[in-house]
Amino acid sequence: MHLEQKQQYATVAKRKTMRKKKETQKKGTPVLKNVVSLRVSDQEKRLLERLTRATSLNVSDLVREAIGFWLAKGRGRSGTTNKGSRPALVLAGN
Repeated sequence: MHLEQKQQYATVAKRKTMRKKKETQKKGTPVLKNVVSLRVSDQEKRLLERLTRATSLNVSDLVREAIGFWLAKGRGRSGTTNKGSRPALVLAGN
């Protein structure tokens, strides 16, 4: 076996080990495997970046929290949004 092949096998084995560690790193919290892609405007992206710096949360945690607030307000019920429009992220002072 060539040296390059040995290195490739070692890299693959290391990735598998890292994946297993990642799945069990935070005990008691579920491993989140679903990915949702989201398109935002440049202004919304800048807002998300500011929010991540201000709150020390990542974008995924911010979005999860926003969904929680949305549902808590009762806005998650069907029929409450206009189908032709999309809500924009708004921050006071923009």
